[in-house]
Order: sequence, then C-alpha cells, then structure tokens
Amino acid sequence: MSKSSNWINRLERLLDLREYPNLSGGVRLKRLFQALWLRPNSLNRALASTERTHPLKAAFRVFLVALYDLFSPVLAVFRFTIQRPLKAFQRGLGRLADRFVVAARLEQKIEYTSAFILRFKVMGWLLGLSALALFLFTAQASLPLAGQWVFIVVCYLFAMLFKRLPERFANLCLMALTMLLLARYVFWRFTSSLDLETGAEIFLGYTLVIAESYTWIILIFGFIQTAWPLKRKPMPLELNLSDWPTVDVFIPSYNEPLSVVRPTVYAAKGLDWPLEKITVYILDDGHRPAFEEFAKQAGVEYISRPDNSHAKAGNINYALKHTHGKYIAIFDCDHIPTRSFLQTCMGWFSRDPKCVLVQTPHHFFSADPFERNFNSFRQMPNEGSLFYGLIQDGNDYWNASFFCGSCAVIERKALLEVGGIAVETVTEDAHTALKLHSLGYNSVYLNNIQAAGLATETLAGHIGQRIRWARGMAQIFRTDNPMFKKGLSIFQRICYSNAMLHFFYGIPRMIFLIMPMAYLFFEQHLINAAALTILSYALPQLIISSYTNSVIQGQYRRSFWSEVYETVLSWYIILPTTLAFINPKLGKFNVTSKGGLIEKSYFDSNIAKPYLILLLINLLGFVVGLFRLFVFNTHETGTVLMNLLWCGFNLAILGAAVGVATESVQKHVHHRVRMIMPAFLKLPGGYTVSCYTEEYSAAGLTLAVADTTGIREFSEVQVGLHRGDREFLFPAKVHFTESGRVEALFTNLTPEQETQLIQCTFGRADAWLNWQEDPTRDRALGGLKDVFAKGITGYVRLFAWIKGGAVILGNRLMGNKAQNEKWEN
Repeated sequence: MSKSSNWINRLERLLDLREYPNLSGGVRLKRLFQALWLRPNSLNRALASTERTHPLKAAFRVFLVALYDLFSPVLAVFRFTIQRPLKAFQRGLGRLADRFVVAARLEQKIEYTSAFILRFKVMGWLLGLSALALFLFTAQASLPLAGQWVFIVVCYLFAMLFKRLPERFANLCLMALTMLLLARYVFWRFTSSLDLETGAEIFLGYTLVIAESYTWIILIFGFIQTAWPLKRKPMPLELNLSDWPTVDVFIPSYNEPLSVVRPTVYAAKGLDWPLEKITVYILDDGHRPAFEEFAKQAGVEYISRPDNSHAKAGNINYALKHTHGKYIAIFDCDHIPTRSFLQTCMGWFSRDPKCVLVQTPHHFFSADPFERNFNSFRQMPNEGSLFYGLIQDGNDYWNASFFCGSCAVIERKALLEVGGIAVETVTEDAHTALKLHSLGYNSVYLNNIQAAGLATETLAGHIGQRIRWARGMAQIFRTDNPMFKKGLSIFQRICYSNAMLHFFYGIPRMIFLIMPMAYLFFEQHLINAAALTILSYALPQLIISSYTNSVIQGQYRRSFWSEVYETVLSWYIILPTTLAFINPKLGKFNVTSKGGLIEKSYFDSNIAKPYLILLLINLLGFVVGLFRLFVFNTHETGTVLMNLLWCGFNLAILGAAVGVATESVQKHVHHRVRMIMPAFLKLPGGYTVSCYTEEYSAAGLTLAVADTTGIREFSEVQVGLHRGDREFLFPAKVHFTESGRVEALFTNLTPEQETQLIQCTFGRADAWLNWQEDPTRDRALGGLKDVFAKGITGYVRLFAWIKGGAVILGNRLMGNKAQNEKWEN
C-alpha cells in the first residue's frame, strides 16, 4: 500500500504543471493537462479506503476507479472541445437576450406596442396577415435533409433565446415556435409520408396518422387554453356587514362513513360569516338515522329526500327547493373548508354583477395511488395539479373556468334559471357551467386553496372515478356539444371542447403502445420515408414541444408523466367513452369511495392485466427487433433502431404503470398533515411546556418539544392550540416520546372539542398556504429519467409478485399451508 502511495505521489510531482513555468500563461492548456493526468489522486484515495475491507470489494472498488481514470482523458477532451464552448455559446446568448430584455421594461414596451396595434386595427391586420403568410411559407418550405437539420439547430437556439424573455411572452414565443415545427411536420406527414404500398400498410399507416392528428388537436387547443393564465386575486367584499348576502352550505353524502363527513361539517360551522346569514345542510342520500342524529347534535340542518334519482345532482336540486339562501356553497363531504373560504370567494360577486360562479381548487391532503405507491407524496406535483394549477387558470382568461362539483359558490337565481344542477350527464358540474356560460354569465377561478379533502385510496377506486368523468364528458360532447351550442364565444368553445376531447385519449394511446409491432413482427412500413428523414421532422417537433410543455407546465406536472397517467387509464376509458358517444343514456353514476384502509401491500393483478398484456407484447417486439437489427433487417438499420427506441419507451411507461398497480399499505384512518404552528402541553403536575406541531390529524399530533425530560409515556396531558386570539385545550395521552419529539393521541373529546379541534387545524385560514410551493424545477430529461426509474421499480415489483406466486403455487402443490400463510403475511 505504501509503495503504491509513494509511486502515485512521485507521479503527481512529476506531472504537476507548476514545475513547468513555461506553461504558466496557457491556462486552458494547464487545466486540460491537469484533467488528463492528475486523476491518480482518486486512485490513491480508493486504495487508502480498502485497507480494512474485503479483498474482493477492495479489488472491485479499485477496478471501478481505474476504469474511470482510463476514460477520464476522453471525458476531458469532450468537456474542453464541445461542452465548454457550447455552454459559453449559451451564456453569450443569455447576455445577448439580457441586452434586449431588461425584464420589466421590455414587457412594458411589448404591452405598449400591443395596445398601439390594437388601437389601429388596419396595422394589426397587416401584421397578423404578414405573420400568417410567413408562418405558412416556412411550414411548407421544402428543404434538403442537411437544410432541415440546420433549421432544427436554429429553432433550438431561438428556443433558448425565448426562454430569457419575461414569463408570459416566453411562453407565447415557445408556443409559436412549437406550432411552426408542428406545422412543418404535419405538412410533411400528409404530403410525403403516406404513399404506402400494400393494403395492410395503408390501413395501419392511416390509423397511426389519425391517432397523431388527435394529439395535434389536443396540443393546439391546450396552447390556446393556457396562453394567458389570469391569476386572479381575491377581492374584498365592499359591503356593510348588514348587507352581506345569505349563504347555504350544502354537504351532499351518500355512502361515506360519518368519520369522513364529521370534520367537513365542523369546519363549515366555523366559516367566517355572520351566523344569521349562513346555514349548513347535510344532504343525506343514504337515509341514515345516525346522520340525522349527528346533524341535531352539531346544530346543522338535515335533508333527506324520498328517492335517489339523478344521484348527486338530484340530491342538490331537491335541497334547492327546501332552502332560501342567495348563494349556494357546495362541498363534497370529505372536503374540509378553511374559515376564510367565503370571504375569499364572495367579493367577486359584488365586483362583477354577471359573475354567478366562483370555483377554487380541489386539494388533497392524502396521497393518491400514484403518490402513495411510488412514495412520492409532496415530492412532485399531484395528478390534478395541472388542471387546478394551470388549465383552470387559463380557462379563466377566456371566461370558461367551470364548476368542478365542490369547493365552489353558485348564485341560486342563475342556477335555477338553467334548471338546477344538470341531470342529463354524470359530469353534472361541468355541464351546469356550460349552461351558465351559454346564457352569458361569467365565472371566476381563484387559484387559492380554500378546502382540502381525501384522494382516492386505491388504483381501482381512482380508475372508477376517472371512468365516470370520461363517460360524462363524452355524454356532454355528444348531447350538448360546445362547438355548436349557442351563446358561447369561440374560445369558450375551444376550452370546453378540449376538456371533453381529452378523455378520448384511450384509443390513440393504445395505438401508440402497439403500433411498433407492425414493423417488428410483420415488417409493415407505416411511414414511407427513410429513418433519418422521419427523425429530422418528428424529433425536433417532439423535443421542442416537450421543452415548451416543461417550461409552461413544469410547476404543475413533471415531463412525460402525462404518458404514465394516460397509459394507466387508457384501457379502462375506451369502452365507456365510445358507448357514451354512441348512446349517451348508457352508464350510471358511481360514487367514489373515500376513507378506506389497505391493511397490507399487494399487487392488484386484476387491474394490471391490460398493462401486463401490453408489456408482454412490447417485450416480445423488442426481442424480435434485436434479431432484426443483427440478422434479418441489416439493410434497414435506421428503421429497426427507430422502432426499438419506440418500443423501449413503451416498456418504460408500461413498467411505471405496473408499478402503480402495487398497492402500498394505508393503515391510518386519520391522515396526518405536516404543519408547523405554535402549541403547548399542560403536564399533570401543572407545568406548561411550549412546543410546535410537526404533524396533526383528527386523532392526534406530533409535537416538537425542546426538553422531553418531564414528559412520560402514557401520561394524561392537555394539548393547547390557538385559533386567532382564542386558546383551546384538548385532553390527550402521550403515545411515545423521543429526543425532541412527542406524539399525543386525543382522548374522550366532546363534540364541542372536536369542532374546536377541526377549526384549529384543518379549518385554519393558512392551513394549505405553502402546499403549492414546489422548489424543484422540471427538466424534460429529468422527467424522462424519473419515468424510466419508476419503470424499473415496476419491473422489480412484477418479478417479486411472480416469484411470490411461484412460491405459493409450489407450497400448494406440496400441501404446505403454513409456509403459504407465512409468505402471504
């Protein structure tokens, strides 16, 4: 060991560039030499770290470091010849952009220019027609292959430049660039790639281009939707307290347990609104005496109708006939409102006389199946974040933000004018908003979390909920199509149509998952062009559109995760959407179950069947593709590689889908919420200890305590919390203590104390204030890497399930029941 160290030290001294004063002026050359030759330091450290380790481990570690040292000259050459000049070029672009941007001043100049153009309509039309002519010319201009690649590089450089603009204008410029590349691809696709030979190729080729056309429409409509998110702020209610309007709070329920409904009722009672002007109603479609008894005890009203016609919509419409408030606030029975909900929402009604609907986000304080099964809760945006964080805000600019069934306030008069909540479809909320907008009324979306609820517990429940949404949107598109409905603006039509068309992705997604097999299995060519030509048109469009979506949507959804979500759901929504489009009366309303438990982890093979079949097909296709690459189709290497890459991407997506189907344990009835707020403990001896909450739930709290010396486990204590300037005490028992932390479980709370507890925790005005903050920044390649990592996780879980099944089957054949029970547990 010492001999090796001495040899390395002598080599370092020999090669230390400081011994060569004639090179002191060549800084870049000096750094290059250092990167190439001074790497043995790492080998020295590796050898030193192996003195007391196993010989094989030591040898393997040294081998890895030596291998890295072997390739370090290549890496250094790459870094100094390509990577650093490229970064310097990008920095130069940034400085160039900064000279023109100067942030707010450029934005102000653009606004002044826009206002000037709008004032002189002739100039606006001339500029618009000129831009359109240039766009069409560029879209259809024929370029040689080398010219097409140069065009791609220029577009990439423009994308880097556009990103330096102020946010809104950067988004618009990136959208325009993406549309240009898309237009070139579409023009080439329809004019130069569909000259197919056999009947099978024609059928498959046109099927693929129809599926692609669907994605183009969704992309264009999506850009229009999110072009200018309005980002409204709450407006104060500029009325005397005596003039504040009356509000009825509706909490509909069907089969949910009382433990789910109770917190929502308690929080609704604590809404900051004059007591004589607010009435809380439990709308019980389950006809349960326990709920009626609870309503009396809680001091709220109880309504139960004689039948269950039209499900939730019928339940609300029945209540409309028996209540009288000017406005209706609606909460799903698991959505707990904060005390500030009404004061946040009601100001817009007085500001805009035509406003009849104010919608706030649906927020979930429990993990959905994707977050729980991949252990990514609060580490990446929720599946619904894109809709409630960006799309609804974008819809709001076009006066097209729609009712989502909960966490909203609607004016009674306008609601009665359209016949109450729509009953013709199972997505009664969006259909009701469509009717309101068609009468010329306005809606408002406030991206301000004012209520929180429970996400679906299992993947099966999640899929059932999305099936209902998909069926309902297909029903509206078929029976009350927004493109032909009177009273809507063109942009309202686009926003509503995109919301409905989105749920028809099942068939296109399935086509993309199986289409590579047409070539890999049967050698059917779907695109009549060379592989390099296809890549020169398709690849830049995919890259720039992914980059644009990453910039626009990155705060709300990670790149490539839409493919995972759609793959998980696509098989299950094909039949409901198709049948609903053919016959809108087919299907029924299904209630999403909430508040369930998962006692032990398991692989839901029933839900995963479609993914497993598709995975097997793609895996076989990938194997066949390898044979084609090296044996059968050596004359079409590019085509084979392109289909292999397509197939490999499908395998990653399907692996992630399989991973979601492995249900993780969920044993907590009361979900814990992380939040820091001041608290205190009153100990049996009369001592008071100041502390802070780390987590809370309806069952207990985890407290951060500086000194836990005098706190004993299982001792009776009182936990003190604040609501405004009021102080409340709750009886509890210390469950466990450790250094700096105490967990206390509430005991024997009275109904009044339960109400106070909910209002001090879930009902706080700042309860969800920081949940929308996402410190990480999405990068398209990072999202792709994450999807691949989740795909590997899915394969590991699949192999574990196969192994477990084989063991259980073997034990059954051997008659060893005890071993089976042990394995299953």
